[in-house]
Amino acid sequence: MKAHSRSENLPEVAKAWSALQAQVFVKPIRSKNDYRKMVALANELADHLESDEGPLADFFGVVTDLIELWESHHADLPVAEPKEVLRYLLDAHGLKQKDLADIASPTVISDILAGRRAISKNVARALAERFGTDMSVFI
Repeated sequence: MKAHSRSENLPEVAKAWSALQAQVFVKPIRSKNDYRKMVALANELADHLESDEGPLADFFGVVTDLIELWESHHADLPVAEPKEVLRYLLDAHGLKQKDLADIASPTVISDILAGRRAISKNVARALAERFGTDMSVFI
């Protein structure tokens, strides 16, 4: 019975969510730009917190949880060519080319690192999943 009453309120929840988003940027973080906006929001909320309890404190907690989740899955990658990002990630994770054999053959990985081959979208997608980062760093 309670589940039914909650679902009846979903249109009102959607309206409230839209109203909140019209006031502040709050949504799942899916890009570096989203991340920067959420950090700015967290900083603004922190400046206005008067206690560890209440609606703003709860909102601050949700925003910082989203930020922490993003940070835990997105290493601070160098701004570099895709092959250099791959090299950095291999070193950072203590991996060798052969450790990526489930993604591409060692020859393909070697060619990528040597600059003889670009990273395909399929390989970029697999690398992004493996290293918990955005696919765009490999393309």
